Amino acid sequence: MRILLIEDDEMIAKAVRRGLAQAGFTVDWARDGRDAELALANGVYDLAVLDLGLPKKDGMALLATLRARGDSMPVLIASARDTVGDRIAGLEAGADDYVLKPFDLDELIARVRALLRRHAGSGIPLLKCGALTLDPARKTVTKDAQAVELSAMEFAVLEALMQRPGAVLSREKLEESVYGWGQEVSSNAIEVHLHNLRKKLGSHLIKNVRGVGYRVAEG
Repeated sequence: MRILLIEDDEMIAKAVRRGLAQAGFTVDWARDGRDAELALANGVYDLAVLDLGLPKKDGMALLATLRARGDSMPVLIASARDTVGDRIAGLEAGADDYVLKPFDLDELIARVRALLRRHAGSGIPLLKCGALTLDPARKTVTKDAQAVELSAMEFAVLEALMQRPGAVLSREKLEESVYGWGQEVSSNAIEVHLHNLRKKLGSHLIKNVRGVGYRVAEG
């Protein structure tokens, strides 16, 4: 699942981005409110972690813009504004949760997962392909009702494919789906993840369409 981290403090942003990536999320980082507004217009994010004291456009104004256009994407405010009034204002403006800086990174990740689970009841379906089931919110995969252990990147590649069963996705499209902005990607990274997925899930599940890309079988 893809998260937009909106934070102007480089030290905090790098730590949060690294922690969320290690937890299995694809994370893009916007350093100011204007860049975040442009990124959110694409509609590709499952959740945003939002600082309030942003340059160019304040976090509260950004949140208001998001909700005014009817976007119900979960938003977790992570801010040093620590009064009760600040927290109430953020929640009433449409934030789904509010955590105070400095925060524990494990707690932030737990809150992100909780918001995604909550949101799953209102529009994030299970993805299924034959005996295989992928739960995007809980980040679990089962085959024949048995849990399958995947790495974070293996999960992300499989999720990207299962979101469009039968469609052929190029290697470049898969890289775009599972790697955040500015991440270095080795030339055969996707092929390695696909090889590991085939070993764990069966060679028949993911098909190679020569010269085009990859797809999961429908049904």
